[in-house]
Order: sequence, then structure tokens, then C-alpha cells
Amino acid sequence: MSTSTTNNAGPIAATVYRGDAIENTHLAHVAVVDARGQLLYSFGDPRRVTLARSAAKPAQALAVLETGALERFGFDEADLALMCASHSSEPRHIERTQQMLAKSGASEADLRCGGHPPLSDAVYFDWIKRDFKPGGVCSNCSGKHAGMLAGACSLGAALSGYELPEHPLQVRVKHTVAQVCDLPDDGVQWAIDGCNLPTPAFPLDRLARLFVKLAAAQDAFAAQPSAQSSLEPRTVALARIYRAMTTYPELVGGEGRFCTLLMRAFDGALVGKVGADGSYAIGVRASAQTARIGGDKGAIGIAVKVENGNLGVLYAVVAEVLARLDIGTAEQRAALSAFHAPNMVNTMGVKIGHLALSVDLEAHR
Repeated sequence: MSTSTTNNAGPIAATVYRGDAIENTHLAHVAVVDARGQLLYSFGDPRRVTLARSAAKPAQALAVLETGALERFGFDEADLALMCASHSSEPRHIERTQQMLAKSGASEADLRCGGHPPLSDAVYFDWIKRDFKPGGVCSNCSGKHAGMLAGACSLGAALSGYELPEHPLQVRVKHTVAQVCDLPDDGVQWAIDGCNLPTPAFPLDRLARLFVKLAAAQDAFAAQPSAQSSLEPRTVALARIYRAMTTYPELVGGEGRFCTLLMRAFDGALVGKVGADGSYAIGVRASAQTARIGGDKGAIGIAVKVENGNLGVLYAVVAEVLARLDIGTAEQRAALSAFHAPNMVNTMGVKIGHLALSVDLEAHR
């Protein structure tokens, strides 16, 4: 049983049933674009202005990378992956953040992100048992902040105030984000994220465009890895971010997290990143499947926004979109089955309901 009812805020993408009664409905929007940024498929409003939140981290990391900070301070690909992460505050995440700060000569006191409960229940239980009080290095965004401190240093700018919109690094980040989304600087709105850094808002299809550029850049790099000098520097940088995230998916998320399981399952064929409050983006490298979808033998980008910010529903919708587009194999998509069709049980393990998805993609070809 499913529903495709719409209201003024958008179409219903997911319906939660308790028994046979509807308990909740969830509205969503989807944009699927080709390597040129042209819309291939949509659901709801593909141009809904969306706060990308942490899904924008690859673009923010690009701005830092282009300052030369990674080479100057000896950051490796795992460090770059952590710069793009919304991690689970596992020991490996905290330790790497500390190492990044040490490499650039910064300290935890310089971080302008606060500690918070971890995204991992297992980590949270451990902290409670130890009466552990998290600091800035424990923030799920600590890698991004450590990278930005290094970027500020590389620009010769002050570390103090690196999080402020007028800081030279953030001015550079804003311009880079607009460029990579093919928008003028004033085409991006800015707010303050939960981690205290500026966060962008732009049409949903532009988020898909950002991620298709990551995938297309890796395609270009893979076609001529020994001839990097013939590629545009930004293409090389975007490909490097793609490889960092897909090589170290455990640093981008953590054990049991959707981003990590997705990138592990697809083994370099796609890159994916969640954003708080219901946004998600994926870049899929060129294949026979993307050509069939309409990618003209090029990469495709996918972006999803769930209106009420429910992350469980977001992951189910993302998995459903991958299934409807027939991305990857059935075995690869099965790695996401716990998210695609969550087992809804009560405290006694009794099944009490189910989630029905109704993401009917509209073709624009």
C-alpha cells in the first residue's frame, strides 16, 4: 500500500503505517542531473531552495584544498576525507582531528565548534559510562574545522574568527561554493550551521550539480591518471576529494552509518554525503547504467530533501531512488536494506508497522 497524494508543500514520498492506520506522511523533493547539470528526473520541486548543511562539505573542503593547505601541512587523503565528514566521534575520528591540528600548529582551543552528544549510540553509551565530557575535537564537524584552521594559516590570515562570514577564508569558501554550483556569488544564501560555520542554501538541483562534478572529475582523472597536468586544477582537486571520501568512507561517517555503508557497498562507483535536517547528495560515475538513465555516457548527480528533516525517512528515500534508477547491482543495494525497509518493532520485538515509499520520478528527457 502506498500513496502519492500531494499538498502545497510537495508530494508525499513516504507513509508510515502502524498496523493499517496511517501514522505519519513525509514530503520530499528529488533532483537527478546529468554531467552538464541538466535535469533528467525529478520528484516534487527539484529547484526547492535547500540548506545543504553537511552535504556541502566537499565544496567547503575544495576551498581549503585550493589554498595549498594540504601540501603545506602534510595532510593526507584520510585527513581530506575527515574534512568532508559528519563523523560518529569514534576514537579514530577524534585522534585524526587532533593530529590535523598538530600538523598545522593549531590546538583544540582554536576550534569554534562545540562538543555534543555523538551520532553513534555505541560511542554515546561509552561516554556515559566514562563520564566523558566532549570538547571541540569530538564534534562531528571537527575535521572540517581543523581543515579550515589550516586553510586560514595557508592564506596568512588570523586563526581567530575563522568561522565568521567576513573572515578571508569564509569569503573564499563562499565564492568557491557558488562557482562549483554554477551560481553567482549572490545566488547562494548563507546561514549559520549547527557547528558554527556558515552554511549555504541554493536550489536542490545545484546540490546534485555539485556532486555530479565530483563524479565527473574522478572519471576524467581515471581516464588519464598519468597526465594530470592536462586536466584543469579544479578537476584534479574535485577528483581528489572524490577519492578521499570513497577510499575512507569510515571516516566520512562511521560504523553502521548510511554514508559509510553506501560508499563501501558501491566500491568507488559513487560518492554520497548526508546533510542535517534531511538533505542528501550522491555523485555516480559514468557507466552503462548512467548512460541508460540519460547521462550520455557521463556521470549523474542526485539530490534529495525531506521536508520535515527526518533522517530515517531520508535514507529510505535515497535508497528508493537508487533502486528506481537501477544504480548498481541488487547485491550492492541490499547493503542498504535496513535503511530502505526499516524493521519497525516495539520494545518487545513485535512488528508494529511498515514504511511505504511512493517516489514516482518524472522524466525530463
